[in-house]
Amino acid sequence: MNGFPDTGFLSDASDRLKAMLSAQASEITLARGQVLFEQGDEGNALYAVVEGTLEVSFLAMSGRKLSLALMRPGEVFGEIALFDRGPRTATVSAAEPSRVLRVRSSDVMAQIKSHPELAVDLIRLAGLRMRYMGSQLNEQVFLPLPIRLARKLLLLSGQQDDRGNQIKLSQSELAEFVGATREAVSKTLSVWKREGVIDATRGGLAIRDFDALAKLADSDLI
Repeated sequence: MNGFPDTGFLSDASDRLKAMLSAQASEITLARGQVLFEQGDEGNALYAVVEGTLEVSFLAMSGRKLSLALMRPGEVFGEIALFDRGPRTATVSAAEPSRVLRVRSSDVMAQIKSHPELAVDLIRLAGLRMRYMGSQLNEQVFLPLPIRLARKLLLLSGQQDDRGNQIKLSQSELAEFVGATREAVSKTLSVWKREGVIDATRGGLAIRDFDALAKLADSDLI
């Protein structure tokens, strides 16, 4: 079984903390479409993606589903459960057959009781994660749609098998990702298509000018 990755949330973790998490991990296999946990479930474990792709989504008060992110191998998530067993703030499901590692918060707390020095590492990592989440929230709430959309396309392009490959998401799905209406996303993409930044393809779109899209994603354009 693979150990916990040293990327994302754990990129600054100490070797002893990563070793402890790997020792406590168990593996879960998910079929396409299978839900790992739902928004509102009790948070009781930390996870890492070993294989496949997981979708993070959120159900708004209006009942509308908002897709927040896609997670690939090496990404770590659910870490808030190590500090607070409150309800999950999002739903995580398998976008394709996937494998994840799970570490239960109760097992981590048991290890911390035996090795209190590990708590210092976890507190430091929690602060870093809170800072990151704050910046993500600011983007989603305050940035104009074109900037949010450009940044999301650049992010998604990095999650494709080859940079520049077709992004296989409909305009409705892109709208979910950036928290906008399909009409607003369609209007923005139409402008970018005329300017040669993107091109419509069967079942999605392709980025034709990464430099131009990167400029559109620049927050200085606000």
